[in-house]
Amino acid sequence: MVTVPMSARPYNFSAGPAAIPEEVLQQAAAEMLDWQGSGMSVMEMSHRGPHFGRIIAQAEADLRELLGISADYHVLFMQGGALAENAIVPLNLSRGAKADYVVTGAWSQKSQLEARKYCNVHVVINTYETSNRGIIPPFSQWQPRVDAQYLHYCANETIDGVEFHTLPSQFSLPLVADMSSTILSRPIDVSAHACIYAGAQKNIGPAGLTLVIVHREVLGRALAVCPSAFDYSVVAKNTSMYNTPPTYAIYIAGLVFQWLKRQTEDGLTGIAAIAERNRKKADLLYRCIDESALFTNRVDPVCRSRMNVPFFLRDEHLNEPFLQGAAERGLLQIKGHKSVGGMRASIYNAMPLSGVQQLVDYMREFERSH
Repeated sequence: MVTVPMSARPYNFSAGPAAIPEEVLQQAAAEMLDWQGSGMSVMEMSHRGPHFGRIIAQAEADLRELLGISADYHVLFMQGGALAENAIVPLNLSRGAKADYVVTGAWSQKSQLEARKYCNVHVVINTYETSNRGIIPPFSQWQPRVDAQYLHYCANETIDGVEFHTLPSQFSLPLVADMSSTILSRPIDVSAHACIYAGAQKNIGPAGLTLVIVHREVLGRALAVCPSAFDYSVVAKNTSMYNTPPTYAIYIAGLVFQWLKRQTEDGLTGIAAIAERNRKKADLLYRCIDESALFTNRVDPVCRSRMNVPFFLRDEHLNEPFLQGAAERGLLQIKGHKSVGGMRASIYNAMPLSGVQQLVDYMREFERSH
């Protein structure tokens, strides 16, 4: 196996598919042709064979350990991404009745619009298409319906850079969360939720895998029109093997889980360690933006995302020179989402502090010269 030092690789700030820890990529490369003496690549294995059985069982066990997932919850390895879950969740949990949604950005907006096809949707809070964009109103202002089947929110909005730092768990409704871009970045209270789902391509692994953590008590509610492959009860009964799961993506996810368990930071380990490291990275970048006369962030500081940091140059004519200079320095995929413009640095778990420091150094250099 050829080892490529991290210093030789560019820093990838993509919002997703995102950077994967180098150690994981190196291990996957070493095992590409022959997984642990099996004579096969993981890509070539039967999903029902003993080798892959070991892989998926270990991945689930490690994930349960990392997040403290109790036996009351099923862990499902599915496909379709979080966008498909926007339909799969109401198909499974709404009973075709009422479901309440909190809209704090582009992704939760998509969630509530899709859910309207399957149930009666009430938007509790909507800051996406208002002058309040970039904030999360206090929970005291929320008025969910007491007879709704669940309350849905997006824990972190990758496009808008808005993140919940406190769970909306004081309401009596079952809580459903899209955690695609925040899961595994910090400790979360799984027990406060009826269902958590996440596309893998941020902090878990490659695109193609969707993770669902769902409480046993909410199974068995799927609408008759729900496809069997998307029925949580069917998937759980078949231990994620009702249809062929995304085997290689599950394998990479398992390696990422093991990498997370090995992490240390300031005497902390695992998820606590990665959370502290993520705090340091975000603090460093936001401090640079706040101290700048050229760059600005438009999100309320109390709900700024630690994973996705959108920022803007006050003189937009400098956007292209800034991006060109960043690419020349190996700082890649910083251009903001097409719907909002500007810049965006996604600093998921695999982004080291040194990468954020190099970005900050460049931003300060660019400001001095412009």
